[in-house]
Amino acid sequence: MTFQESIKHCLTNYANFNGKATKSEFWWFFLFQVLAVVVAEIISPTLGSLVSLLLFIPYLAVAVRRLHDVNKSGWWYLIAFTVVGVIFLIVWWCGDSIKTNNKY
Repeated sequence: MTFQESIKHCLTNYANFNGKATKSEFWWFFLFQVLAVVVAEIISPTLGSLVSLLLFIPYLAVAVRRLHDVNKSGWWYLIAFTVVGVIFLIVWWCGDSIKTNNKY
């Protein structure tokens, strides 16, 4: 999936927590989010905060779908509030997709 395709797909499915997201879809959207927030912060801190809020739900949705792709429940995202949890999430997000059928 290309950069533009992943942004379009994530923004059109901004509140879709069902299904799967490929590794490239997740990381391209993550890059887009970081770049958008940095550029908005440079323009105005208020605009940066607004962009962060607007992109939070699409980011959360694609993060949950990425967890589904590696056969983990989206509820695992809640462990992101701990240091060890962040490490687990990064390992899972960087992992390969499950090729067999899974429950998601």
